Amino acid sequence: MLGHRYTHTFLETAVASLNAGCNLELSYGMRNNVFTHIPKALAMGNITLQMLRDRVRPLFYTRMRLGEFDPPAMNPYSALDLSVVQSPEHRNLSLEAAVKSFVLLKNIQGTLPLRAQDLSSQHLAVVGPFADNPRVLFGDYAPVPEPQYIYTPRRGLETLGANVSFAAGCSRPRCRWYSREEVVRVAGAADVVVVCLGTGVDVETEAKDRSDLSLPGHQLKLLQDAVQ
Repeated sequence: MLGHRYTHTFLETAVASLNAGCNLELSYGMRNNVFTHIPKALAMGNITLQMLRDRVRPLFYTRMRLGEFDPPAMNPYSALDLSVVQSPEHRNLSLEAAVKSFVLLKNIQGTLPLRAQDLSSQHLAVVGPFADNPRVLFGDYAPVPEPQYIYTPRRGLETLGANVSFAAGCSRPRCRWYSREEVVRVAGAADVVVVCLGTGVDVETEAKDRSDLSLPGHQLKLLQDAVQ
């Protein structure tokens, strides 16, 4: 509200938010916490005690439903330890979710899926800034998995026994410096070319938006060179 100049002070913002039905704040620490001004708003008569109770009630009802006030022995999650974190069972479930989330826009001449039994006789090229860079594969607010569990496109294809060549073309998603020669050399000698492009948190994330939907930097040129 302050950023859009709808209000001019934290006190005004707290009052306007409560009047609009907002009962939860995502703040940047105590210094920039708007709702710490609620007691002052109450003392000044800007809000009523009944309104404050109405806003607080669903918060505590939700916390009760989540079991936050139950004895630890009643909470099934209290028996969990770190052995379940990234356990085989959970990683297999994540793999299943990833496989089921793919969207295939085109499949001209039945190119996909690539069949593992056919790959040993083919030469694959994996190109692009997302082909073998684990750091750029995860979006905003993503967890940080153990490195041994991260499979880049290049690493994943290599596990299938394929003859894989790799060229990033540009080391970062912004792709400001592009090596056309290495992409053309690797792609030109391959039977199948896998091009890995995108944005990543280097280009867009919370509070960092793009001005258009174009591929960043020279990524479009990279794609065109690989296709050609």
